[in-house]
Amino acid sequence: MKTIIVGGGACGASCAARLRRLDENAQIIILEATDEISIANCGLPYFCSDIIDDRENMIVAKPAIFSDLLNIEVRLNSKVTSIDRNSKKVVVNNDYELSYDNLVLALGASPVIPSIEGIRNDNVFTVRTLNDADRIKAFVKYTKAQNALVIGGGFIGVEMTENLIELGLNTTLVELAPQILLNIDPDMVCFAQNELRERGCHLVFNDGVKAFRAKEVELQSGKCIKADIIILAIGIKPDTELAMHCGLELGINNTIKVNEYMQTSVCDIWAGGDSIQVKDLVTDAPAFIPMAGPANRQGRIIADNIFASIHNRKLTSYKNSQGTAVIKVFDKTVASVGKNERQLRQLNIKYLKNIIQSNSHAGYYPGATPLVIKLLFTEEGKILGAQAVGYEGVEKRIDVISSIMRSGGGIQELIDSELCYAPPYSSAKDPVNIIGMSSQNILDGLFKPAFYDDLKDAVLVDVRPKNAYDEGTIEGAISIPATEIRKRYNEIPRDKKVVIFCRRGFTSYVACRILHQLGFDNVLSFCGGKNLYNVLTKDKIQQASTLTAV
Repeated sequence: MKTIIVGGGACGASCAARLRRLDENAQIIILEATDEISIANCGLPYFCSDIIDDRENMIVAKPAIFSDLLNIEVRLNSKVTSIDRNSKKVVVNNDYELSYDNLVLALGASPVIPSIEGIRNDNVFTVRTLNDADRIKAFVKYTKAQNALVIGGGFIGVEMTENLIELGLNTTLVELAPQILLNIDPDMVCFAQNELRERGCHLVFNDGVKAFRAKEVELQSGKCIKADIIILAIGIKPDTELAMHCGLELGINNTIKVNEYMQTSVCDIWAGGDSIQVKDLVTDAPAFIPMAGPANRQGRIIADNIFASIHNRKLTSYKNSQGTAVIKVFDKTVASVGKNERQLRQLNIKYLKNIIQSNSHAGYYPGATPLVIKLLFTEEGKILGAQAVGYEGVEKRIDVISSIMRSGGGIQELIDSELCYAPPYSSAKDPVNIIGMSSQNILDGLFKPAFYDDLKDAVLVDVRPKNAYDEGTIEGAISIPATEIRKRYNEIPRDKKVVIFCRRGFTSYVACRILHQLGFDNVLSFCGGKNLYNVLTKDKIQQASTLTAV
């Protein structure tokens, strides 16, 4: 049996290697349109700054590995220009034909390049291939660039911003939306935005590019920003023109429609990776979630199913995508899984939310750092999404929540999770357990959560010790330390909204429980506490200052 794989990225390479391990006699050919195969795309920003300083390390598997170890034929610079699905042939480089028994489309995606004046200038770059990174490094070196501009605040945009700053460039990031990292909610992304600013990055939101000039960029607002080098990172689009022309059924965003077995609308043509439509785990709706982990798994499943179809075995299903993601922002780590608030509102999905601040490991063991987790969930306890930010152990907690979501678990399973504990690594009650317990308290009506927007028009009660209040509180707050609340509860009105806050959110919860049992039904506990308030306020103040200066 002969399998042709179009595309040598994560999905295509994974499929080829797995198929060979299953079937030593299969004829496998990879046709790759570029001169690169199996490169570490996700590492490109770090290669640009020489954090990854050896180019060879960016090549996950060299062509020789495929040919010598796996007996897979790799043809670089071999672009498939058409598919004849009736005769089961592909045309390569408009030059020659190849027949196939099974065809795998691992077509990937390309950077979005809008039609803007000057966008083809020599100092405008995208970051998708190893050759792209080579050109960026060479440009910075030989032009002695000093001012960098990144257009787009997604993963690649933020990572490139960090690495350009690491190179010593004065860097500005422009984003059309009101924040970076749109998969993260504003009350969590503020940590990353503050970190970028503290490292010297200039953030410009709610603005886009009008024109690229020789050494500056004119924004839609009329502002002009100096830019020796420009990184365009406004998103990607699936490369599905080939699939469309051969009559395959397409889905949302012009992605290729596949069934649960990764088959297209033509049974002997399979597809995976950044060019396909998947189903969202939370909503079960069609989605475009181009990520490296799912692409690798899809390639493996395609290989399994090609082998199974030949040998009349049961096919393997691809389980829906969650969009689990993590990003390094200098010393901070930000991770997420599932849906955020903006997405849930757009989908008209009712949700509850909670935020806790814990420690990365036991507080009494040296080096513990703050860890903030946000959870979105339903009244029935189903987890809709989670986000976390901190210095260490961030991705570990999101990975646990992601696994619980994958297995159909909810709030109770967060509580029940038995996770590794030793003082250097965690606490007896891991932050995952704590966000579960706290969220169950909300479901059980043991406290009402309050968030940043709830502070407006509320009576604010600071239950921290008096010395902490004296050092600085939220404007307008009164001081009633938690240890005195049983004696001074008559100072709290019963006919107004009252928000109780402390440093992190736990003591305020305890105070709310005391007041609730004293007959108060109008008190809320500020999730994340004064610590989160400080981070959010700093972000808002600094963002407001950019409205008048860049």
